Amino acid sequence: MLFTVIGMGYWIGRIKFKGISLGVAAVLFTGLAVGGADDALHVPSTVIFLGLTIFIYTIGLSSGPSFFAAFRKRGLKDAYFVMGSLAFSAILIVGAHFLFNFSATTSSGIFAGSNTNTPALAGLIDAIQNLGESPKLIKEWSEQAVIGYSLTYPLGIFGGIFAIQFVSRWLKIDFSKEEDELQDEYPTKKNIVSEVITVKYPVFEGMTIRDIKKLKNWKVVFGRIQRGEEVLLTNWDSQLKIGDRVAVVGRKEEVKDVINTLGEATPYDIPSNQSEYETKRIFVSNPKIAGEKLATLNLGEQFSAIVTRVRRGDIDLVADGDTVIELGDQIIFIARRKDIPKIRDFFGDSYEQLGKINLLSFGLGMALGLLLGMVSFQLPGGIEFKLGFAGGPILVALLLGNLRRTGAIVWSLPYNANITLRQFGLIIMLAGIGINSGHTFTSTLLEGDSAIILMVGLLVSFLTTAVTLIIGYKLLKVPFSFLVGMVATQPAILDFAVEKTGNKLPIIGYSLILPVSLIVKIVYVQILFAVLN
Repeated sequence: MLFTVIGMGYWIGRIKFKGISLGVAAVLFTGLAVGGADDALHVPSTVIFLGLTIFIYTIGLSSGPSFFAAFRKRGLKDAYFVMGSLAFSAILIVGAHFLFNFSATTSSGIFAGSNTNTPALAGLIDAIQNLGESPKLIKEWSEQAVIGYSLTYPLGIFGGIFAIQFVSRWLKIDFSKEEDELQDEYPTKKNIVSEVITVKYPVFEGMTIRDIKKLKNWKVVFGRIQRGEEVLLTNWDSQLKIGDRVAVVGRKEEVKDVINTLGEATPYDIPSNQSEYETKRIFVSNPKIAGEKLATLNLGEQFSAIVTRVRRGDIDLVADGDTVIELGDQIIFIARRKDIPKIRDFFGDSYEQLGKINLLSFGLGMALGLLLGMVSFQLPGGIEFKLGFAGGPILVALLLGNLRRTGAIVWSLPYNANITLRQFGLIIMLAGIGINSGHTFTSTLLEGDSAIILMVGLLVSFLTTAVTLIIGYKLLKVPFSFLVGMVATQPAILDFAVEKTGNKLPIIGYSLILPVSLIVKIVYVQILFAVLN
């Protein structure tokens, strides 16, 4: 039953209507449909919480480095912004709670649904489980929470999309102009390119590549040089001469600047068959070097090799000394042919190994997260809450993901293994929640009260998104292209935001805000339930 729901739900989630699809969330609604057929259909709650913990923990591991990098750069600005935005959403829920006389669990479920946040729902159910009430009452309250969530989740998607469309038109946002203004700090238009440049200008003659890059602040990689019939590999102390043909890798705009400064682009490729150097692409599967910076590996000294770029997932990164190597990265490098077998052994280059999980680090990390989730926190007014199955694991995962390794223990997971585990955990959780709450959901949907819940969910989503966009853009001066990513609480909204802006800037905003947003929503929903209850 569980895997039938997963398979059917995933297929339904890929169906698009006017460019919008439910995605993985369709697994939840398929579960509701199946569970609605018979109240006896049930999935053990342990399965649901296992899925939640795996999902949250893997998100935290992959988001840790970017989360702390953004924190160091922006301080608590993002956290305050998210807390304020979601506090406004919670205030709207409190108003609706007393206006329409909802139960505390229904209102809290509406908060999670209108913000399209499944971990918040799981955190709410976790809080209900921790109350120590009778199993019958816990079941009833959990079902009410899922009803509030399930009815308002689709409206949360539409409300967010409508708000982005309305506010962007009202403020007359020029996304193309905004993208141009942000190109220096957040280049999104151009891919990484490789060009062969013929050196014609003596402006830097006699200077080393180290000094040239420092002077011009070029974030490019100089590869091979052809000088006459001889092909050499550059290093920090190499000096360019008139007539040299040098390969340069970097972002298109920066490479263009290098061309204009040094000479001209040459429609020519430095022959590899006439030299001892060759370009190769290999996988990083050696856990001993995972989490290390390229500069600490001393590749130039060990093998006379240069790493030109690193491919992580679907993104190419220009390699420099501060680039941190992760398991699953693809390394593009230039080296002597005789050194290539040694370099393969050094990096691992085992695709099979990348599908395996270090169960020592994964198990320890999950256990630490679950233990933290069991700790009770006291708030003013006698309110007690726990981070639970969601909050504990994500906090621990963010810390471990940022550390990457502790001695011999590598906390991070290979990219493809992380994505697979994340999706597996999510679909198990969604299917289980849907099946267990299906019968009550169907009964409520047929009653008159469901229309009120639907209306509240749409209004809360629209107003929260609209107010966040206006305040963020007008008062806090956050670029609108970032803002639409920050308010994208669901992948369908993010896809719409990317299509609306015509660039990848919303993805940057989404990545910056996701870890903070997850934590704040999980905490807020439990506080909201405790206060209203």
